[in-house]
Amino acid sequence: MKNEEILLIKDGKRLDGRLPNEMRPVTVKAGILRNADGSALFAFGKTIVVAGVYGPKPVHPRHLEDPERAILRTIYSMAPFSTEERIRPGPSRRSTEISMVVRKALEPVLFLEEFPKTMIDVYIEILQADASTRCAAINAASVALADAGIPMRDLISSVSVGKINGQIVVDIAGKEDEFGDVDFPIAYYPRRKQITLMQMDGIITKDEIKEAVQLAIKGCEKIYEKQKESLRKEYTELEPNL
Repeated sequence: MKNEEILLIKDGKRLDGRLPNEMRPVTVKAGILRNADGSALFAFGKTIVVAGVYGPKPVHPRHLEDPERAILRTIYSMAPFSTEERIRPGPSRRSTEISMVVRKALEPVLFLEEFPKTMIDVYIEILQADASTRCAAINAASVALADAGIPMRDLISSVSVGKINGQIVVDIAGKEDEFGDVDFPIAYYPRRKQITLMQMDGIITKDEIKEAVQLAIKGCEKIYEKQKESLRKEYTELEPNL
């Protein structure tokens, strides 16, 4: 079925009732896993992700050690029940690619040089998928790393933008991912106003790219506030027990 045959915007609203510049409800919770050094849950509407951080810890086998910095390893996977069709367990080409993308997006804010000859593992599990899973994974992993006490210059925030029925929209979801014209995930380093991830699937004009990036940055800034709020809440609740 061709994209133009699917009506994704009607009377100025998307299929789920959102305006083009409106994100789904965002949920962020830090410190949700008891046995991890740091953890977080992040949700864009029905897309739900959990991240757990373990480390810094010794590298095995030892010949893989980096004498000057920690090795950041991100492992992205989708639970078998995360989509309508059962996901086959184990790594895939897609999960390997997204694991690398998440790592590259996060590395600029981490002081990995503080922990030479060690490894930091970030396990990311997609519990429920309704598009924008790599963006949700980055958001969850960023909060989980902060929760683990890993020194960071800032958090990384991420959101997808796209083009559906010729219009630029933020936070791609549902059928927009399947039938939209463009999917454009972006990760943002707010303190330095830098983009650490930019990918694109589809065709878009130069002016539309500018519009999409501006819309993505506004979305990332909103997510950034939610991320910080989740960490403040986690440690404020701990203070009476100190």
